[in-house]
Amino acid sequence: MINPYISVVIPVYNESGNLNALYDRLTKAMDALGKPYEVIFTNDGSRDNSLQILEEFHRRLPEIIRVIDFKGNFGQHMAVMAGFELAKGEIVVTLDADLQNPPEEIGKLVAKMEEGYDLVGGVREKRRDNFFRRYASWLKRKILAAATKIKMSDDGCMLRAYSRNIIDLMVATGEYAVYIPALAYSYASNPTEVIVAHEERLSGKSQYRLYDLIRLYFNLMTGYSLLPLQIFTVFGILVSMFSTIFFVYLSLRRIFIGPEVGGVFTLFAIMFFLIGIVLMGMGITGEYIGRIYQEVRKRPRFVIKKVL
Repeated sequence: MINPYISVVIPVYNESGNLNALYDRLTKAMDALGKPYEVIFTNDGSRDNSLQILEEFHRRLPEIIRVIDFKGNFGQHMAVMAGFELAKGEIVVTLDADLQNPPEEIGKLVAKMEEGYDLVGGVREKRRDNFFRRYASWLKRKILAAATKIKMSDDGCMLRAYSRNIIDLMVATGEYAVYIPALAYSYASNPTEVIVAHEERLSGKSQYRLYDLIRLYFNLMTGYSLLPLQIFTVFGILVSMFSTIFFVYLSLRRIFIGPEVGGVFTLFAIMFFLIGIVLMGMGITGEYIGRIYQEVRKRPRFVIKKVL
């Protein structure tokens, strides 16, 4: 078998309604490029018949189609990382299984990579998502830029291309919780972006829940920057300074004016505010400690049942 020049990595979770159309369009688009390629599907614990469909793809093209079957659901980013570990191509492209990223656009990314770039990100043109998804992506980009100084026009676009060198570096990290676009960007020396088409989901609905997005935000804040801890430290210093000034004020007031009952509820309000700040700080610190705990346990990031 000729070593592939392009590897396409696709995470799959309950996408049985989209897979046949994806297979037809993807193989046609890749054949048109005229370069050796492989396609790696990662079945991320699907509860429908996605695995059976992927196994059929492998039977059709055993030299091209590879299938990783997870023993459970480990998340999109872990499914992609598993594909990275098996990918052999000099250029590795990631793609969603829902056909919102058209496979026909892969050629744009490959052509850009061949110009000498080591990371090419897709920027969705006329994005076909609802307001909540668009707003959540905008907020995530703001958090990413503030926490890591990494600025991407569309970090949520799955259609991206990576050089062999970046893939090897990401695989070598072995981190438990990763956000692939930010991790790749931190290793890239010559990144760029291209405009790509964006289509309506062919079948089914998005697998990203509100909880998944919240966890993604926490991973961004705690995995790539100490900014949350630094902000909280500065805020704590400011609160302590104002609290000291307020204490001196109340002491002088008691000496020269005398005690009064009328300010009790104000003191309660201030106390509750400070307790809330302390709890928030404990939560931020807990996130960092939790990440350390996950890393030191050295448990596998994902468990593979079989590889075709």
